[in-house]
Amino acid sequence: MKKLLTAVMCTAMTAALAACGSSKAESDVDYIKKKGKLIVGITDFAPMDYKDDSGAWIGFDADLAKKTAEALGVQAEFVEIDWDNKILELNNKSIDVVWNGMTLTDEVKLSMSCTNPYLNNAQVVVVKSDDAAKYATEDSLSGLKFAVEAGSSGEAVAVDKGFNYTSLTSQSDTLMEIKAGTSDASIIDLLMAGAMIGEGTSYPDLTHTAELSKEEYGIGCRKNSDLAPYINDLLKKWSTDGTLEATAKQYGVQDALIKQ
Repeated sequence: MKKLLTAVMCTAMTAALAACGSSKAESDVDYIKKKGKLIVGITDFAPMDYKDDSGAWIGFDADLAKKTAEALGVQAEFVEIDWDNKILELNNKSIDVVWNGMTLTDEVKLSMSCTNPYLNNAQVVVVKSDDAAKYATEDSLSGLKFAVEAGSSGEAVAVDKGFNYTSLTSQSDTLMEIKAGTSDASIIDLLMAGAMIGEGTSYPDLTHTAELSKEEYGIGCRKNSDLAPYINDLLKKWSTDGTLEATAKQYGVQDALIKQ
């Protein structure tokens, strides 16, 4: 009986050690290299990730993701995701990285391995230009009906401030709501507001007013992934050689850059 018990215990220990060794050997970087592509989870969010006239994904984040894929020796593949499900998509390996102007919230940092922050941002109120003077301060906003992106920092601010709001699929959808008159205002990223509203954009009659919160962007990888430090090393290299600043200038976000 003792011999049998000992044999069973040895077998169990061997299996446990093998499992530990297998887990320890797992590498996101190797996994991505083997499959030959880096799957990037995004939303349509200028100037970070958006399509050019030919339908190709471009933007500050998109360009950096492509450069990362190139460094890995693989192709970049962009997948539009429901922003509210970004953590689930990452854990299911439907995507390898969330690279889309992602605010480093406590939830994000707890659920993902994140890079160092690389851009500063803020959440701002967007209204019709004719209403800007009326809604220039936070105190003037309480009676408005807001549109926000589900799972976004804008939604978190709306909850925190006790605003009346509707959750939508993307930040760009919130702008359509204001234009259509179905919402009075939205809460979106300052960097997006700079690229998507005002003169020369699809929303020339919209403007941003009150700044409700300050934040930082980071890039999200699977928990304990070695991809996050790999990207950190690239960001540091690109910060030193000028690649980061040159790419930022191309999309007008150079003033928001955080030195690596």
